[in-house]
Amino acid sequence: MADEDHSPISAQDAKNLFADCRTAPAIILAVSGGPDSVAMMWLAARWRRSLKRGPRLVAITVDHGLRKEAAREASEVKKLAKTLAIEHQTLRWRGTKPTTGVPAAARDARYRLLTRAARTHGATHILTAHTRDDQAETFLMRLSRGSGLAGLGAMARLSPRDGFVLARPLLDVPKGRLLATLDKAKIGFADDPTNRDRSFTRPRFRALMPALAAEGCDARNLARLATRLARANASLEIMADGAERFLAARDGSAAPSSVTAADFDARAFIGLPDEIRVRLLMRAVNRIGHEGPAEFGKVEVLVAALDTVVRNGAASGRASFKQTLAGALVAVAKGRISIAPAPPRRKRRG
Repeated sequence: MADEDHSPISAQDAKNLFADCRTAPAIILAVSGGPDSVAMMWLAARWRRSLKRGPRLVAITVDHGLRKEAAREASEVKKLAKTLAIEHQTLRWRGTKPTTGVPAAARDARYRLLTRAARTHGATHILTAHTRDDQAETFLMRLSRGSGLAGLGAMARLSPRDGFVLARPLLDVPKGRLLATLDKAKIGFADDPTNRDRSFTRPRFRALMPALAAEGCDARNLARLATRLARANASLEIMADGAERFLAARDGSAAPSSVTAADFDARAFIGLPDEIRVRLLMRAVNRIGHEGPAEFGKVEVLVAALDTVVRNGAASGRASFKQTLAGALVAVAKGRISIAPAPPRRKRRG
């Protein structure tokens, strides 16, 4: 298995990796110049050559303006793209850069520029070079933040983003295979030192991987767990859809509830499984509130409070409760749970 994780990717493997994108008119490739994205570009070019009529490939390098080496690295990507008969464009993140939260801000800027490029070039898909190793690191980072099932499912192979398909064809591929592929093809790549800078969260988790792997928590197992959790999350979402219809049917209304308000039987709600209650309340709060999205942990706390109020007061009909969350007012009265927009916050006087 270790040998498989460090074997070059074959032409047939490349066909399978990009099969989801075969009918796309044009594809944006996010290529930073690092080994993962350079390998993706080389494999995509190899795949397209195998087709009689393949999508137009456009490589986009985003220069975040955070490292002086970035311009040179973008130039190297452009040279390689030309040898592969792939169009290339360098886009720059302009403006004042934040002093904190730089990775997140840079990521947002990168996707904003990539979607802009997709519109310009008539592309339907944006491809990034996230690997199985990245998936494992993302899982650990979200685990450390106490994410729910949706977050622990980590990254999806295909997901919608701003009207485009965000695809991660290498998500099940170990980084070792990409390095072996580049080595066999004798293709160089850039080394970004920030990938090892432990002042950032991801590099700190990356540094933990060897010790975790020694205990059996290697990238393969962590990524597999993320996939299973994503599958469980999708199943629970379907169950939540059914529960939403069930609550609406009891009241003779159509599901889902209005975007401006929601109202349902309190006893029926607390009779649902815990996870379904949390999901339904989060859906309603995010749909109706004006300060969302709601934090998962706060929704869990609110569901627990609703359970206590309803169970203690429903028998006497005196259950009463009001609390705001993410711009939504959640109330219990006369055996009903209602969610409506919360009144605007009062401005504090200076």
